[in-house]
Amino acid sequence: MKAEELIAYNANLERILDNLKEGIIAHDLNRRIFFFNKAAEAITGYRKDEVIGIDCHVAMGGPFCGNRCHFCGERPLLEKELTETQYIKTKQGEFRCIDMVITGIHDENGNLAGILASFTDVTTHVNLTTKAEKALGFCEIIGTDPAMLAIFQQVRNVARYDYPIHISGETGTGKELIAAAVHAESHRRAGPFVPINCGALPEGLIESELFGHVKGSFTGALRDKKGRFELADGGTIFLDEVADLSKPVQVKLLRFLQEGEFDRVGGEKTVSVDVRIMSATNKDLKEEVRQNRFREDLYYRLNVIPIHLPPLRQRKGDIPLLVHHFLMQAVKRYNQPMPVVSSEAMAMMTNYHWPGNVRELQNAIQFAFVQSKNGKITANSLPIELHRKTSVNDIPIGEKNRKLAVEATIQALISTRWNKVKAARALGVGRATLYRFLEEHPEIRIENATCAKTDVS
Repeated sequence: MKAEELIAYNANLERILDNLKEGIIAHDLNRRIFFFNKAAEAITGYRKDEVIGIDCHVAMGGPFCGNRCHFCGERPLLEKELTETQYIKTKQGEFRCIDMVITGIHDENGNLAGILASFTDVTTHVNLTTKAEKALGFCEIIGTDPAMLAIFQQVRNVARYDYPIHISGETGTGKELIAAAVHAESHRRAGPFVPINCGALPEGLIESELFGHVKGSFTGALRDKKGRFELADGGTIFLDEVADLSKPVQVKLLRFLQEGEFDRVGGEKTVSVDVRIMSATNKDLKEEVRQNRFREDLYYRLNVIPIHLPPLRQRKGDIPLLVHHFLMQAVKRYNQPMPVVSSEAMAMMTNYHWPGNVRELQNAIQFAFVQSKNGKITANSLPIELHRKTSVNDIPIGEKNRKLAVEATIQALISTRWNKVKAARALGVGRATLYRFLEEHPEIRIENATCAKTDVS
């Protein structure tokens, strides 16, 4: 082929690639970019003349393929075509979601000579999927309450970053499910997700469980053992009930968060791993700090991105969805017909306070499924706890001190035989506040009259 023909051929090839909707980027073994089409410019925000001949890590401000870059080590390895979904940051600072196919470029001798990556912007598709998922939930977490939808969006927003996340909420609200959802949405999803309940392990074993030990470091250490941090390398570790960690273990965890390394129990060699940390507790971690039971510096290291899960009683509109979800699980597992839930049973579940939250609801549905007769779940099918009125003492102190609610006020008045002074004290408000609230809600006075007539009869 003559030089003129070769130039014309290359120009036509470049023109064809520039008309593709997919972004195309190619670099050599030194990561120097030698091809960058117009779609790549549109998706990334970088101009061709800004990146050609430049190390892609320098041109893009970091690895374009995230932490899965195969050219970060000394010898690049790419045995087969790779397909993955990746978040990238554009030159303008926006995050885009792309579907990417990575292929090796080989010379005439079959040796790897570079990388060709084609990618498509699927950000709009992801946004549409997000809206569709609102119908029932997200990542196996059921909910359409606005508070839960906001949490689902928060999960998507924070998943792309490796900053520590602390999840707070009462027992049974689904803190581990949220942690797993963050992991599943992150670039670490191909790595392990390693949960550990810090409150369920004996104090003498927790350090070994987290960081491992060497043979002979203590009685019973018959061999070297990797800890959960090493097992989670490349993925995520979830420290549930982190407030139960002892002070010595807190110090070691703080060191890892600061330096990214630790020592095995009895070991002399420092171990480094690439792990994202998420933690959770049903306690008030700030109060634990004030009581000198939790290190303040560790609290700020763990609580970089806080996520708080509301209790089930604050999102009662999700109860029918959860009931259906747990019944479907039982139906599939035991191959039985779907039972009908009576309106009385559903009303009882909706009005119950659920101190054990979603986990308690799941247990109640499993109990009702077994107790149901003739394919119907009635009020009598439900656990005995649901048959009693919610007591004001079941309401957490922190919730009593918030804005008054009609249901909580009625229950407080009933439990104190309509003694407004005692009811105000139980609700954690002043008498004047309660009186104003009663004036604004005449239906409560009607409730009082109804109760009085019932008592007389």
